[in-house]
Amino acid sequence: MSEAEAKPLKWSSDPDIGYTVERRSDGGMKVVFSDISKSTLDHWRRFALEHLIDSDRLTRNLYDLRQIDSLPEVAVNYAVEVNYDPSVRNIRLAVVVGNEEVLTSVREIPALTSPGGVEMEVFTDIDEAEAWLQRPLTMVV
Repeated sequence: MSEAEAKPLKWSSDPDIGYTVERRSDGGMKVVFSDISKSTLDHWRRFALEHLIDSDRLTRNLYDLRQIDSLPEVAVNYAVEVNYDPSVRNIRLAVVVGNEEVLTSVREIPALTSPGGVEMEVFTDIDEAEAWLQRPLTMVV
């Protein structure tokens, strides 16, 4: 996907947040969290919901949570809220975690969401996550 075809990120850095977003070469996003403070979560929630408004194509996203030791309940709740948006059906999401506690928390998200949400898998190895993301995309119906 060329830069001209890439959907704008609608994301801006802020010194008070602990995550970054960059466009992947396949048109998806790579989101890397370094902290999970309330200001970070609030910023991410606004960004994620706004970004879904005009979602119009199948996308591969990678969330890197390896720097996070634990996920508070509010983080899981925000992710569940975002996962209820019908546009998430266009997304394949690989989440990379660094420990069992975060892995368990992330796995709660699809369990708390009705069927038809994001196609998501959780990994402890970033290369395995990238390989899974590269599988052919299909529309989730």
